[in-house]
Amino acid sequence: MAEEKGHLIAAVEPGSAAEALEIEAGDRLLLVNGNEVEDVFDYRYQVNSEKVLLLIRKKNGEEWELEIENGCEDPGLVFENGLMSEYRSCSNGCIFCFIDQMPKGMRDTLYFKDDDSRLSFLQGNYITLTNMKEEDIDHIIRYRMEPINISVHTTNPSLRVRMLHNRFAGEKLRFLDRLYEAGIEMNGQIVLCKGWNDGKELERTLRDLLRYAPVMRSVSVVPVGLTDYREKLCPLELLGREDAARTIEIIECCQEQAIRQYGIHFAHASDELYLTAGRALPETDRYDGYLQLENGVGMLRLLTEEVKEALTRVRPLGIRETISSISGLLAAPSIQKEMDRIASVMPEKRLLLYPVTNHFFGERITVTGLLTGQDILQELSGKELGDRLLLPQNIFRSGEETLLDDKTRSDLERELGVRCVILGSSGEDLVNAINDPGYSSDSVHGTYEPLEDNRNG
Repeated sequence: MAEEKGHLIAAVEPGSAAEALEIEAGDRLLLVNGNEVEDVFDYRYQVNSEKVLLLIRKKNGEEWELEIENGCEDPGLVFENGLMSEYRSCSNGCIFCFIDQMPKGMRDTLYFKDDDSRLSFLQGNYITLTNMKEEDIDHIIRYRMEPINISVHTTNPSLRVRMLHNRFAGEKLRFLDRLYEAGIEMNGQIVLCKGWNDGKELERTLRDLLRYAPVMRSVSVVPVGLTDYREKLCPLELLGREDAARTIEIIECCQEQAIRQYGIHFAHASDELYLTAGRALPETDRYDGYLQLENGVGMLRLLTEEVKEALTRVRPLGIRETISSISGLLAAPSIQKEMDRIASVMPEKRLLLYPVTNHFFGERITVTGLLTGQDILQELSGKELGDRLLLPQNIFRSGEETLLDDKTRSDLERELGVRCVILGSSGEDLVNAINDPGYSSDSVHGTYEPLEDNRNG
C-alpha cells in the first residue's frame, strides 16, 4: 500500500480557525499556499502570513481548499508527528556514547540515538552535524532555527573522526563557519575523555571555538560517564581529582580571554568537574545566565541562590514533619548543605537526605538524573522515610511519572509505604515542598499550589 500523502492531523485546537473551518482529527494536510510541507518549520513559515490557503483531504477522501485570514496566527492544527517528518538518527559510533553503555532489556525508545537539528532547536538536544548536508544548513539559516546546540568534542578533524567513529566528522566542522557567518546562535558541548580530547587538545578546541563568539554563546565541558556495560567498547578512564583540576584551569584561562574580547565567559566546566576537583563552584555572574543547565553547568550554584532567595520570602507554616529526599552520590554533600540551611529557618522540620548508589548502571555513575526506581528501592528499603519522600523531577521522563527502568512514582509509593512527591527543579520548589505538606509539582509544568489555596478550596 502506497504511503499516504500529506500530514495526518491528530487534533484541532478548540476555538481555532481550523475548528471554525470544520477541519477534524483524522484529516490530512496536503498543501499550504500551494506548496508541499517539508517539516514543522516549513509549515510555520508557510502559515505565517495574512492569508493562508490550505488543501485538506478529509477522512472520506474529499479534498477541501480552505482560506484562512488569520493575521499570522497559528491555524490550530496539531499533527501526529510533531516534526512533520521522520526523526534523524545518529550515524556515529562515539567512543563515549551513553546509549551504547546501557544494559539490554530496557524499552526500545531509550536506545534511539537522535541527531536532528530540529530537535536541537525545539528541545535543546545536541547534534554532531555529521548527518547534515549543505541544504540542511540552508534550512537552519532560512528558518532561523536558533540556538542550535552542537556536540563539538574536538576541533581537531582527525581526532574527531576517531572519537565519533565517522569519516565525515572532521570535514563537517566547516558548517560552524556557515552558521557563524549567518549569525545563527550556537551553544557547544565537549564530552571530555581522558587521554583523548583533554589537556592540549582541549586548549586547542576552546581556542578554535572562541573565534565563533559571541555568536557561539557558550561551550560546556563535561566529563564522560562510564557505566558497567562497556564490554567490547573503547577503553576509557574516569577523570581523577588532578585531571579535573587541570581541566578547570584550562577553562578558566579561556574565560579570562573571552571576557577581555567579548564580555562573556564563554567556556564552562560542569558542576561534576568542580566537585571531582574539590574546588568551590563559580560565582553566579560567571555562568552568563546559566545557558547550559541541562549539561549540569551551574545547577548547584543556581540551587543555592534560589534557596537563599526563597528563604527570604517564605512564611514558615510551622507544621511538624519528617521529610526524606534522595540524591546521587556526587551532589549529596551540596544538597545536604541546602537542606541544613532550610532546616535552620524551619526547625520544626526534620529532614533526611539519602545518597543513592547507582547499581543499575554501575557505581561510577554518580549523578542524580540517572538513578532508577530499583536503586531507590534498594537504598530506602527499611529506612525511616517520615511523612513524605521528595523525588527530584529529573529522575523521571519528561512529562511523565516514569523512571528509566519503568518504575513509576506510584510503584515507589506503594512499595515504600510513603507518600512520594515529585519535586520541581528549582530551589524555590525545594523550600516550598519542605514548608508545605500541600505542595504539588506536576512533572510537566512544575506548578505549585500553596497550602493556603488548598485550604480555601
